[in-house]
Amino acid sequence: MTNVKVRMGEPIDKALRALKKKLDKEGVMKAAKAHRFYDKPSVKNRAKSKAALKYRRTN
Repeated sequence: MTNVKVRMGEPIDKALRALKKKLDKEGVMKAAKAHRFYDKPSVKNRAKSKAALKYRRTN
């Protein structure tokens, strides 16, 4: 569970920004988007191999 402590007098925008940064760092939003719809195993394998190819080209 991700949490952010808000100090007295601290603007809520700053706390929301910190929360978003923590969620991105932990990969929570990425996992939620991945589980939003069902992907067939063949589609998952295709995306995985495409990502691996992209990774190999950059390195």
